[in-house]
Amino acid sequence: MAPTMAVQNQRTTTATDMKEEVLRRRNEELERELKRSLEREEKMKTELKKTWERLRVAEEAEERLCSQLGELEAEAMDQAVAYRERLVSLMEQLAAAQKLIQSASVGC
Repeated sequence: MAPTMAVQNQRTTTATDMKEEVLRRRNEELERELKRSLEREEKMKTELKKTWERLRVAEEAEERLCSQLGELEAEAMDQAVAYRERLVSLMEQLAAAQKLIQSASVGC
């Protein structure tokens, strides 16, 4: 009976060794996958920080542009008012000149 038990023990040991080897390989595979996942996560964090910084810069630029646009709109409005006042003044001068011409031609 002893040789049979030795064979059974050897088979059990071999089966256990095989299971351990499979588990060891699976564990190594999972560790590699975890490492890759952590590297991807770190890369994504870096990309997110870069994107966040670009967004911050873009928002600041937008604020500056809006401020400049507001100033330009105010300046354009001032120029339009001045232009209209000049136009009204010239129209009044033209009307006065036409009246003077008419009164001079009637008097001839």
